[in-house]
Amino acid sequence: MGSFGFTKGSVVQEFGYDEDVDFGVRSAIEGDVGRELVDEDYPDIADAALGWWREEDGDVDDLTDLFLDMKANMDSEDAVLWLLVPGPRQFGYVETSVIEEAAETAGLLATTSAAVSDTWMGVRLSPQGERR
Repeated sequence: MGSFGFTKGSVVQEFGYDEDVDFGVRSAIEGDVGRELVDEDYPDIADAALGWWREEDGDVDDLTDLFLDMKANMDSEDAVLWLLVPGPRQFGYVETSVIEEAAETAGLLATTSAAVSDTWMGVRLSPQGERR
């Protein structure tokens, strides 16, 4: 997938990094923004957030907490948020209904989904009431 909607110079905060992430996807994003991703402990304002989530990472309440964490350093309603989950036939797949419920509880709306690699799919999240 070529475009996540991140712009050159954007600070993209990454959550849920582990050894199973798709390093090709990470590299492509870093190439698009022209800088390394910052981790979840980044103390300043970020322009966008990227979260990696697998079924074994927790339940819908834990995913809601992740979404709230992803929103915490955003200074704008236009911030770009993406959740990446294993694809439907992959270990750790997360049901769409779980993502939608967690997003709604966190004041977000799952608006777009797309395959981002052979094994990961992405779900774009926007503030409720906004469709992209």
